[in-house]
Amino acid sequence: MRQIIMSAALIVSVAMPASAELITVKSAKPVSETMDALEAAVGNAGATVFARVDHQKGAANADLQMPAAQVLIFGNPKLGTPAMNADLRASLYLPLKVAVHEVEGGSVLTYEDPADMFADLDIAADAPFVKKMQGALGKLTGAAAN
Repeated sequence: MRQIIMSAALIVSVAMPASAELITVKSAKPVSETMDALEAAVGNAGATVFARVDHQKGAANADLQMPAAQVLIFGNPKLGTPAMNADLRASLYLPLKVAVHEVEGGSVLTYEDPADMFADLDIAADAPFVKKMQGALGKLTGAAAN
């Protein structure tokens, strides 16, 4: 029995993709204020906010509890379209997402590095649109944290 369990664990670990690099930015503000600042920064940058998901509220609606956690889904066709033209599978990862969750003393913004996000696609890590996405995410999360 132990050998079967070990074999199954090995198969699952090999089948699972390598974890992507997640970038985190600390904010002294609570989740809602940090997310408001992120949403404003995204709008000021000319990008479109598609959704703001409040996981804590969703949990409460199901009579469950969890710490404050929200996700902002946003994008800019000037950056996303070249990625999808390079490899249409990029549409699985776009629009971009930034998660904000509660930590002691404030909140943390977390997002996936676009180079890692597209690593399994036919998109070069140094493609100009990837570099622009990285820069935009860095600026937006930095603005939201301050």
